[in-house]
Amino acid sequence: MATAGGRVFSFGHAAILARPQVRRRHLVPGAPRPWRPAAPHERSDCVPGWLRPERARSLCSPPRLLAPAAAPDGARRLALVLRPTSAGPSGASTGPAPRLPTRAGGLVGSFAPPPPHSAAAGRLRGARGRGWGLRRSPSSRLRLNQSVSQSPAMAEGGEREELLSPPPISPAKRLCSWPSPQAHHPRGTPGAAGGGAGGGGGGCLAPGARPHLQPESLLDCAAKTVAEKWAYERVEERFERIPEPVQRRIVYWSFPRNEREICMYSSFQYRGGPGAGAAAGAAGASPVEEGPPPPPGAAAPAGSAPGAAGAGSSPGLGAGTGTASGGCGGGEGLPFRRGIRLLDSGSVENVLQVGFHLSGTVTEPAMASEPAVTYKVAISFDRCKITSVSCGCGNKDIFYCAHVVALSLYRIRKPDQVKLRLPISETLFQMNRDQLQKFIQYLITAHHTEVLPTAQKLADEILSSNSEINQVNGAPDPTAGASIDDENCWHLDEEQVKEQVKLFLSQGGYYGSGKQLNSMFAKVREMLRMRDSNGARMLTLITEQFMADPRLTLWRQQGTSMTDKCRQLWDELDSLSRPRRTVFTRAIEGRELHWQDSHLQRIISSGIYTAPACQRENERLLFNSHGQPLWLEHVPTACARVDALRSHGYPKEALRLTVAIINTLRLQQQRQLEIYKHQKKELLQRGTTTITNLEGWVGHPLDPIGCLFLTLTEACRLNDDSYMEMSDMNESRLPVYQHVPVASGCPNSNESYLSLALEVALMGMGQQRVMPEGLYAQDKVCRNEEQLLSQLQELQLDDELVQTLRKQCILLLEGGPFSGLGEVIHRESVPMHTFAKYLFSALLPHDPDLSYKLALRAMRLPVLENSSSAGDTSHPHHMVSVVPSRYPRWFTLGHLESQQCELASTMLTAAKGDTLRLRTLLEAIQKHIHSPSLIFKLAQDAFKIATPTDSSTDGTLLNVALELGLQVMRMTLSTLNWRRREMVRWLVTCATEVGVRALVSILQSWYTLFTPTEATSIVAATAVSHTTILRLSLDYPQREELASCARTLALQCAMKDPQSCALSALTLCEKDHIAFEAAYQIAIDAAAGGMTHSQLFTIARYMELRGYPLRAFKLASLAMSHLNLAYNQDTHPAINDVLWACALSHSLGKNELAALIPLVVKSVHCATVLSDILRRCTVTAPGLAGIPGRRSSGKLMSTDKAPLRQLLDATINAYINTTHSRLTHISPRHYGEFIEFLSKARETFLLPQDGHLQFAQFIDNLKQIYKGKKKLMLLVRERFG
Repeated sequence: MATAGGRVFSFGHAAILARPQVRRRHLVPGAPRPWRPAAPHERSDCVPGWLRPERARSLCSPPRLLAPAAAPDGARRLALVLRPTSAGPSGASTGPAPRLPTRAGGLVGSFAPPPPHSAAAGRLRGARGRGWGLRRSPSSRLRLNQSVSQSPAMAEGGEREELLSPPPISPAKRLCSWPSPQAHHPRGTPGAAGGGAGGGGGGCLAPGARPHLQPESLLDCAAKTVAEKWAYERVEERFERIPEPVQRRIVYWSFPRNEREICMYSSFQYRGGPGAGAAAGAAGASPVEEGPPPPPGAAAPAGSAPGAAGAGSSPGLGAGTGTASGGCGGGEGLPFRRGIRLLDSGSVENVLQVGFHLSGTVTEPAMASEPAVTYKVAISFDRCKITSVSCGCGNKDIFYCAHVVALSLYRIRKPDQVKLRLPISETLFQMNRDQLQKFIQYLITAHHTEVLPTAQKLADEILSSNSEINQVNGAPDPTAGASIDDENCWHLDEEQVKEQVKLFLSQGGYYGSGKQLNSMFAKVREMLRMRDSNGARMLTLITEQFMADPRLTLWRQQGTSMTDKCRQLWDELDSLSRPRRTVFTRAIEGRELHWQDSHLQRIISSGIYTAPACQRENERLLFNSHGQPLWLEHVPTACARVDALRSHGYPKEALRLTVAIINTLRLQQQRQLEIYKHQKKELLQRGTTTITNLEGWVGHPLDPIGCLFLTLTEACRLNDDSYMEMSDMNESRLPVYQHVPVASGCPNSNESYLSLALEVALMGMGQQRVMPEGLYAQDKVCRNEEQLLSQLQELQLDDELVQTLRKQCILLLEGGPFSGLGEVIHRESVPMHTFAKYLFSALLPHDPDLSYKLALRAMRLPVLENSSSAGDTSHPHHMVSVVPSRYPRWFTLGHLESQQCELASTMLTAAKGDTLRLRTLLEAIQKHIHSPSLIFKLAQDAFKIATPTDSSTDGTLLNVALELGLQVMRMTLSTLNWRRREMVRWLVTCATEVGVRALVSILQSWYTLFTPTEATSIVAATAVSHTTILRLSLDYPQREELASCARTLALQCAMKDPQSCALSALTLCEKDHIAFEAAYQIAIDAAAGGMTHSQLFTIARYMELRGYPLRAFKLASLAMSHLNLAYNQDTHPAINDVLWACALSHSLGKNELAALIPLVVKSVHCATVLSDILRRCTVTAPGLAGIPGRRSSGKLMSTDKAPLRQLLDATINAYINTTHSRLTHISPRHYGEFIEFLSKARETFLLPQDGHLQFAQFIDNLKQIYKGKKKLMLLVRERFG
């Protein structure tokens, strides 16, 4: 029956006679044992002298009680509460003070100690207390029994229930108290949420009273600190007798008081604000508290709680987590949010606190398809930390379920509604033998199916004198708190952590699993920032699973590198593990780092550390010209120190080191500028440089710039306690910053941490650096830059920040090869497009000239423009390097070019109406952008901006759009582009908006812009269309000019590509006789060449439609000579053209028909097509076209005479040949179809006078030749005789 948190207690007859020799710690079988390195102040052998009883008693003088500046800590307050006195009638102390009992005899009605004159007080002082888990002498037991008999509450077996209501506070106690912190932290302490239980009547303030002046009793002040710092066993050992009210207040205050801690252990993220962290888990934070610390035992201020951030919110794990969308302040599916809803809906009931054990029931409301379900929840706690949880929902997750959250918040917010009992061993001690036996039998009866086997087993062991249970004094009590040796840390299910990490790694690091692991890294950062030992333990567990990943062995055996996604996760693991160890070679060697440098210690320990008046030679490099300290170390390594200080809860120290690093970067920037001034002329003449920085700060695995920026902005962020508020909107609010002066030793310094944050971000992103190799590293550069810019955009630029921005932009422009915005940079430098877009937008309202100069400088993309040069390798600077001449593999080149386009589009929008800037920008775009699709996008953007629907057109910007469109046409003329037709149509539209001169220009220069097909079918046709004429309101001369240009274009295109353009040329020239004749002659000349029968038939049909039947007949005859129709092509698409051509010739007259039939007989071998032509020619008389000068004879043509006789013979021969061909490979299922085919053939055979004889002979030949096909021949005889 031992459970987590239990300690050994004695009861019964034999066990009460002597003090115990052994204490035991009992854990629930299978429950994870929390891990935490033992803290020195929690070890029983490390108790400082001021905590000893005699020292505590010496501190109890009244003057110290009345002085707030010398307020006693928890140990002193507890000594004051327990100070023994022997009061006479006048209240004066008489004689030596007897030692207080360990515990009071029974339950009393008030939590506060009774007044000195009360009978209960005399009983408490005179009675000999009993200890939990202690064996006592018979005399001790006798005294205990006597005191029990004096207490009515004890005689009743402790049946009275006590609620967690605040004790009354006497005036004397109010004088000896700290101001209550509840008014400042309403959610950080249980008092405000629960009716002032912790503050001693904080809920009964008079109107107009100041809440922060409400005092706490000395008892509560002492109990709060003791409950947070000491294991209860230490309290028992320290004080021989402890009054029951003191026990109750210690038990009361031992439960966690801050909802933020519950939130941290019930969700992956605590929302520290939109800018609260790096992509894979950099922790956000609140402003650094510069004021005095809160009084001992008070809850942590809202500003000191950490924030865990991430690139994005992530769904939680297991059944109890749901989907996160912004930390515990955002996602409605998080356990913390669900727990709040359960609490607010009244789902928490039957809450009972027995010692250090809290239990209750939580009911999940009924859903549409599920009934309501009630779960039993149990929580053990110790020293304001939850040490174990149990819930009937069976939650398998890293963090607490919503039911545990609901019960915990109920205890924090409604302490006055929770029944409080002392540990169960106290109640058992009050019972005699009969009561104990009745208690046990009733307990077994109520739960006989569950506990009867265990009860019988325990009874057998107790009755056996040699059993193990009888070899140990006392018995466990799961409600009695922790032992001294127990580790005090929050409950963390280590097995679930390992299983979840193993599961995510087995999924290959895909999007979902990678996101989950990044959320776990964020949680580690949050715990480390809270100085929670579980952070180190969780990181150890994650690392062990990473090292056990079987893919590591596979990659090593195969000699392949890990995937980019896995490399990202390893980088994040590395950033959390610093400075102890690293994963990749670019990370710092943590074992070589130390913190013993005296200069470093002075920097982080004092904000006013400056250069001494008399500096030694070796100290001159440690300070700048203003006497401010510098920290000369590899920049990412130095920033890793800052991140270590910040992540482990040392924000002030991190700030001081950050300022020293920034001063060092400033000095480095100044020296680089001086170097460039001496080499400027030479570098500008060459136009290239090999100077670069092979290790960039943006995209570095240690994220140095992001670390410095977050450290500085956290010091300037205003407190935000709204993380608990329920909201229907999941939108995150931007953080609010204020200027906080830099704590430095320079009296004239007026800098703020916010301006330093902006400055270091600009310095880092403006650093000229070479693009790293590999997709992962290049993608990381882009993502890190975008993340830093998103954080910069959260800053509201005031005058001070604008001044910092302007100053840094000027330095970047003048920085030469050391700046990414310098005049001469390395060919493979990381482009500055995204960064420059931010600078342009930020500077434009304040300094337009500087903003345009900077953005135009950043438009370049040297890797696509300059050839690599060996350069000068003799430069002495440490950043000199020679990069091999090669075309680099820039995997993110497409993304970089799109960012270049975004920068240009931003400038186009801003430059609307400024002719000079637009022309300059157009030249920059044409020079630096090399992607046709991106230039086309810019052209479209400029067109939209220039032609708004609600205002007039901007002619200059419209011409810019046209120029960009023309450039796209030239770039894509000889290449394949699936958007080419869209581009051509858009250009004609743009030219139409510009005016008639633009249309004439593109028509005259078509050969440099369009293909012949595009020029005739799209450009010229649109230019002379009725819609264009109306749109431009053209007069007659303008229309004629456009039409003339279109005709000239059409003839030129027809000469160049007659197959594709002849028909379009005829269409465009049909209103001009000379041009039309020229186009027709081009088509005739091309017919003998490469034109196909379908193209010629199309032109011929057009000519007939336009009233040129003779010319149509000529073209049809030419088309017929290109055609070849086989015997089995009875569905060929050209059949309709053949029938049309025959109909045309028949309508023209007998001569034309006679000219066409030989061509038909030569080209068409399909019997059914020939028979169809023959039938059509015999239906009507020829010559019905109505051509002037010709008359129709009105007589039908005979098949026995020319020209139809030739067609008839050809048709019969085609039927005979087709019949033999089909019979060669005929199958029985085609017999019926073949018989129908012979029927059609007989119709043709019967057209001449002797046709029946020919058909009969034809059938007889078939019977003779194919007599083996008996069934088929039987069908032939049945049908044809």
